[in-house]
Amino acid sequence: MGFWNVLEVGGWGAIHLSATSGGITGIRISEDTAGFLMDQARRTGEQEWERGEGGLLAEAGAQIREYLEGRRREFDLPLDLRGTDFQRAVWKALRGIPYRETRAYGEIALAVGAPRSVRAVGAACGANPIAIVIPCHRAVARGGGLGGYSGGLELKRRLLDLEAGAVNRLLHQA
Repeated sequence: MGFWNVLEVGGWGAIHLSATSGGITGIRISEDTAGFLMDQARRTGEQEWERGEGGLLAEAGAQIREYLEGRRREFDLPLDLRGTDFQRAVWKALRGIPYRETRAYGEIALAVGAPRSVRAVGAACGANPIAIVIPCHRAVARGGGLGGYSGGLELKRRLLDLEAGAVNRLLHQA
């Protein structure tokens, strides 16, 4: 059985969270609860999803809130990743991109040992089930263009701007 909840953080809309006993399985900024749950069932094989507010979902919600408020740069959550070996390698490489930095899809392809797989890296980014914690928003096109983003380019831009702005706010407070 899986558990899910919706987090509301001012200005960001509904943030859906899901988890199994193995860890977080999904984070998505979306108003579509039914679509999120159907996607989680397909990805995890778990057909029963119960709404929950405590434990791992509460911790994930707190960390996401801190991030969106500019008070967190890294996440400390167990993840229950379901994907191909290649997808998991890309998601691991994405987690290695430091806060406020970006990497071109080609750089990520090199990092996972598949230099000719730039499009496959983009597809793995698009299949990322755990937005923000696996920061696919930090993957950009060669030359610095935004590239794509499953949540939409406006959301990608907002997340990148959030990271840049949080660093600038901290520097001005010091």
